[in-house]
Amino acid sequence: MIGPTDIVKAATNLQSHETSNVANVSQRAAIAALEGGLDDVARFRESFDRRRMSMYRALGAIPGVTVLEPEGAFYAFPSFKAILQRPVKGHEVRTTLELADLILEEAKVAIVPGEAFSAPGYARLSFALGDDDLGEGIQRIADLLAE
Repeated sequence: MIGPTDIVKAATNLQSHETSNVANVSQRAAIAALEGGLDDVARFRESFDRRRMSMYRALGAIPGVTVLEPEGAFYAFPSFKAILQRPVKGHEVRTTLELADLILEEAKVAIVPGEAFSAPGYARLSFALGDDDLGEGIQRIADLLAE
């Protein structure tokens, strides 16, 4: 590299940390993953499937929310289009961006508005959290939308 000495030194340090010196803990974890059993994988798969179905049922029970059964990743992508046609707790919400802001402000639950995925009217909700937190979060959303 040709340039000012301080920039070349900084770039060399960055390159060194980015492409070499693999962390020992990562190497040990990789060995453990390769040599260990798959019991934990099965447990995680069961817990994610349980949460997937729990979220699917809970969202589907909210009037005005429709959702397809999630089949991959750890997200649900329900439609809130019917909700956007009426006031929510005295607020006019016309987009899922506005709805996400209201849900965060009032219910203290974060959702990702569909506008981030070029899908207005929809939102992404993750079920990669504990069962109790998942149930409480969906209940908070349901309570808010019922007001």
